[in-house]
Amino acid sequence: MSEPVHAFTDDALQTDDATALAQRIRQGELSATELTKAAIDRARAVDGQLGTFASTAFEQAEAVALRIDSGSDSKGQTFFRGVPIAIKDNTDIKGLPTQHGSDAVPACPASRTSPVAKQLLAQGMICLGKSSMPEFGFNATTEPPNQPVARNPWNPDYSTGASSGGSAALVAAGVVPMAHANDGGGSIRIPAACCGLVGLKPSRGRLVNNDAATALPINILSDGIVSRSVRDTANFYREAERYFRRRRLPAIGTVSGPSGKPLRIGVVEDSITGHPTDQEAREAVASTARLLEKLGHRIVPMEVPVAATFAQDFALYWAFLAFGVTTNGRLMFHREFDRRKVDGLTRGLAKKFRKEFHRLPLALWRLRRSAQEYETAMAGLDASLTPVLGHATPPLGHLSPNVPFDDLFDRLIRYVGFTPLANTTGAPAISLPAGLGSNGLPLSVHFMARHGDERTLLDLAYTLEAERPWAILPGRAPTRYAGVKGGLSTG
Repeated sequence: MSEPVHAFTDDALQTDDATALAQRIRQGELSATELTKAAIDRARAVDGQLGTFASTAFEQAEAVALRIDSGSDSKGQTFFRGVPIAIKDNTDIKGLPTQHGSDAVPACPASRTSPVAKQLLAQGMICLGKSSMPEFGFNATTEPPNQPVARNPWNPDYSTGASSGGSAALVAAGVVPMAHANDGGGSIRIPAACCGLVGLKPSRGRLVNNDAATALPINILSDGIVSRSVRDTANFYREAERYFRRRRLPAIGTVSGPSGKPLRIGVVEDSITGHPTDQEAREAVASTARLLEKLGHRIVPMEVPVAATFAQDFALYWAFLAFGVTTNGRLMFHREFDRRKVDGLTRGLAKKFRKEFHRLPLALWRLRRSAQEYETAMAGLDASLTPVLGHATPPLGHLSPNVPFDDLFDRLIRYVGFTPLANTTGAPAISLPAGLGSNGLPLSVHFMARHGDERTLLDLAYTLEAERPWAILPGRAPTRYAGVKGGLSTG
């Protein structure tokens, strides 16, 4: 087994989460410049080993930090003021290229910052650059063929998951305390699971829509973050809500610890794809259920909450998106988009759609209906508990886009067996660490709640963080924050 790779050291960042770092800046213990320089030093120390950045903006980040320290920035006393972050490479930041992990998209600087990036940066965070991702977010591993492969800090021979794989590696390795991520089929939750992080996919419409969301027949996309602590995730969504709140959704507000309220939780261990879940994933769910039951929650068995056609329908929608990219890339991304350069997975998915396009209208109807089916299945329940993935984190190469398409497609269907449901239904869902597997890599579990009920997921997350603190990378010091029972300061 390869040795873990991380950047934690005795510098301004320490092992603090973003909430603690922001508090130290407010109290004058350190400056935004000190924090930014420490993060840049950490990035330079490990990026060559982990392949985390698609592009960097270190000089620009230092300039922003200087403005914050001098009081000349326009954002004022925002909550995460001065905390470094990375933005995923499918989200525009003015002056940086947005290549979507693809050689087919030219590396031209963006002319503006996207609305969702503005919502993130309005919290005072400083962008260090763009995190790496697989081509157009279609894969469940971050292994773009001609760009740096994102490697798992726990063991660099293994995948970080995807499509927010670069972001997850940056956070797990200690370069930044949290990073931007987005999710169209599990792309916040899968890399969080692979790297031992907290990954909350919010309800559809919770944040400002990203650029692609409004153009889709079914909006499966949600933006958010991956983090090392529950309170960072809770505080992020509270602050994001202060920037923009969709009135048809219940407010999240401040969630600062476990409520102690007994919940009724349904448990599903079988994949929506019909493939068997591996034993370690099942045991992670079972042990979590036993712990929650011991704490007074009601655990009940639950059937897979969608029709048997769901996996086939979602796969067709996935293929439809790839077909759209290859057909309309010049309109969607750049006039010099070169579809001859897309990877094997994108080509294979587009070809699959051309063969099966006649099924799309019925598939879309059924996918839209999945929201109603899920609500019916959740009647009388506060949350559902499942594995995040069908089997353990795979080694690099297992899901490479260079694998022959039929083999790769089968492997992806077996692996990504739980997360897509939250995307079609619009429900919030969270991936939480649940110990280590026999391969020494993190195991995680997955909770879903009703649309708009992120508060219940954060309640469960705080409970598990306090009762079963997350495993930490070998060789790094424990964080000074590990969750507390009965509530905690939000900084």
